[in-house]
Amino acid sequence: MAYDQFLAERISHFFNTKNTLFNEKKMFGGLCFMVDEKMCVGVLQNEVMARIDPEIYEEALTKSGCHEMNFTGRPMKGYVFLRDEAIDLDDDLHYWLQLALDFNPKAKASKKKKKK
Repeated sequence: MAYDQFLAERISHFFNTKNTLFNEKKMFGGLCFMVDEKMCVGVLQNEVMARIDPEIYEEALTKSGCHEMNFTGRPMKGYVFLRDEAIDLDDDLHYWLQLALDFNPKAKASKKKKKK
């Protein structure tokens, strides 16, 4: 599955203008942006995945173009997918990226697998 490279460039540009240190990591058939070694946002085809505060998750789902992330057959609270109508304009994309950045310090890092 290919990801939208222009969308990935828009996200990189946002993080760079915020002086945010990040790493790009290919996963789930897309590109994930890691901040402080934690998943912050990702690009899958033409959608953005954002990790936001679970306390604003329900409210976020009411916004145009936002829907629940459902990889495993059940929604993952705090993770949303954003379609074109939610991210087409830079101001709209930046709104969601800022929500993800704001939550990042509170987010738990995934458990590291032990090397054998």
